[in-house]
Amino acid sequence: MTRPYPLQLQPEYRDYVWGGDRLRPGHVPTAEAWIVYEGDRVVNGPLAGRTLAEVAAEAGAALLGERVVARTGRRFPLLIKLLDCAQWLSLQVHPNDEQAARLEGPGHFGKTEAWYVLDAAPGAQLVAGLQPGVGATHMAQAIREGSIMDLVQFHPVQRGDTVFIRAGTLHALGPGLLIYEVQQTSDLTYRVYDWGRPPSGGRVLHIDKSLAVTDPQAGGDVRHASKERQTRQTLCQSPYFRLEWLAPTGDALTLDTEGHTFHALTVIEGEAQVTAADHPLILRPFDTVLIPAAIGEYSVTSTSEATVLKASAASGKDLS
Repeated sequence: MTRPYPLQLQPEYRDYVWGGDRLRPGHVPTAEAWIVYEGDRVVNGPLAGRTLAEVAAEAGAALLGERVVARTGRRFPLLIKLLDCAQWLSLQVHPNDEQAARLEGPGHFGKTEAWYVLDAAPGAQLVAGLQPGVGATHMAQAIREGSIMDLVQFHPVQRGDTVFIRAGTLHALGPGLLIYEVQQTSDLTYRVYDWGRPPSGGRVLHIDKSLAVTDPQAGGDVRHASKERQTRQTLCQSPYFRLEWLAPTGDALTLDTEGHTFHALTVIEGEAQVTAADHPLILRPFDTVLIPAAIGEYSVTSTSEATVLKASAASGKDLS
C-alpha cells in the first residue's frame, strides 16, 4: 500500500421498492447508500479507482488494523449504509456467524447491526423482537401462517436514538425513518413477512431459514437520545463494531487508531475538517472518510456545529 492517507469512497446505491428520495434526489426510489463497503471504489489519491476490498487485501493491517486482521483476515469486516424508509421494510432476520457458514457456506459472515436514527417523522416506529412471553412454537406457527405481525414488538423512535440488533432478532424499519446503519460485512437477509408485496423481483420469503435462525428471546436494544450535549459518547459496542458520537467544539478533537483498527467518520450535521497524515478534508452532511489504522493520531475540527458518527471494528467486547 502507498503511504496511508484518508480514503474517500464512491457509494453504491440500492433501489428497493421501499426507498424514498432523500439519498439521491431525482432517483426514486433510492432505498440505501452503501457508503463504506468492500465494493466501493476509492475516489481520491494514489489508490483512486481501486475497490476497498482490493485495498484491504493488499494493505492488510496498515488499513484494517492488527486486531482486525488477527480476527477476520484481510477482508473488510464492516458495511455502513444510509437507509431512506418511505415504506415499511420487510420483517426479516439475519443469521449469526455459525449459522451463516452452515446455511450459506464457508466465507459467509453473520449480520449483527446497529441503527442510528438520523431523522424520524412524527409517530415513526420500528419492529425489534417479539412481545414478551411468545415462545418458539407460537412464533413458528405465526411465521408459517403469515400472522407474525400480531406478535412482534413495535418501538416508537425519534431522531438521535440508537438501536442494537443482534443476529437472530426479528426486525423491520418503518416509514418516515432516515437511518445510519453499521453492520458486519454480510448481505444475508431472511425475509419473514413482506406486507403482501409480490415475490417478483427477488422479494421471496425465506420461511425455513428464518425459523432456523430466529431467537424468540432476542429483542432490540433501543437507546433514546441523550439530552446532554457531549463532545464524545459511545452509542453502541459489540463483538463486531463500536459506534461513537462526536461533537467537536472549540479546539480540535484528537483521535487515535493506535494501529488497532480503521475509523470510518460520517458527518451527520454541520461541517467538519478532518486532518489525517497531513491531508485536510472538509466533510459536509453524509460525507464519509475512512482513516486507515496505520495513520494513528488525527484530528477532527468543527467548522459549523458538526456532529460526526465514528464506526470502527471491535475486539470481542460485549455490548456496553
